[in-house]
Amino acid sequence: MPVRLELFGKYALSDPIFLIAFPLALIVILLGRRPGARPVLTAPVQISFATRSMRQRLLFVPLLLQVVALGLVTLALARPVEVDVLSSTNSEGVDIVLAVDRSSSMEIPDLEAGRTRLDVVKDVVGDFAERRMTDDVGASDNVALLTFAAYPELRCPFTLDAEALRGFLSEVAIVKYEAEDGTAIGAALAKAAAVLADSDAKSKVVVLLTDGENNRDEISPEAAIGMAKDAGVRVYTILAARKVYGMDAFGRLIETGREPDTRLLESIADETGGRFFRARDRDSLAGIYSSIEELERTPRHEERRVETRDLYPSLLAIALGLLGLARLFGALGLARDL
Repeated sequence: MPVRLELFGKYALSDPIFLIAFPLALIVILLGRRPGARPVLTAPVQISFATRSMRQRLLFVPLLLQVVALGLVTLALARPVEVDVLSSTNSEGVDIVLAVDRSSSMEIPDLEAGRTRLDVVKDVVGDFAERRMTDDVGASDNVALLTFAAYPELRCPFTLDAEALRGFLSEVAIVKYEAEDGTAIGAALAKAAAVLADSDAKSKVVVLLTDGENNRDEISPEAAIGMAKDAGVRVYTILAARKVYGMDAFGRLIETGREPDTRLLESIADETGGRFFRARDRDSLAGIYSSIEELERTPRHEERRVETRDLYPSLLAIALGLLGLARLFGALGLARDL
């Protein structure tokens, strides 16, 4: 029979409706004590004691014992149980490399007013990573952080420590020197594939985010795609930018008015079994990472078993003992029956 009312700790009542019997029984007993009514319990023998003060002090004891016994019987009818829940979860982990662009264009504030693209990305990526590493049913994924501009850099190796990864992520900054600037998508993907090559996880994933087009070919994107496929890596690509900007003749950043070329990002996703996404603001970016999270759920097999132990026999035994004690008091002439 299912547990219907949780009490505290491991205890519960299976049939709490029977608790109503206690006040009803008291009402019936009180009505039975009216003048002319027959008492519920009687003392068969009345013995007179020379010292009446002690008797007067003990007159309430049988009454109290009977009330407590009645309460215990009512509680037994409600069927108290002790519940033990035994469960086990088996899961297959996902190893995820988060690749984040930190080129100079990531300083443009067009995903959220007053904040750079990189600052917004760091917030959203950090939330995603924390959810993956602290799953609510206890199954966690290994996450690594890789940043890139002209060159890729593994900032944080695979970890289950969400706070550690957030610490590394908080230190990611826009490139300072022109020599390290650029968008090397091929090199970033090749580095991520190499990081995952030795992983024995059932699922290996790269989430590569950039705000621009590839402009460095030290490692071609085509070669990087081949490395990812050989390593069994699935790649989700994200273009995070509202508009495309360029430099005018005076070195000032201006909007070009053209749409970005997304064919390479789409090709990477298609050929590795992933998906391409376009984010134009913070909300859409957060939604993209939520979608990826749903697509990369960790397979789980959960077993759950509930064991219960009835407690009512002990309550009934105590109640019978109290009633017997109350009768004994009555036999000694120390009874004030209900």
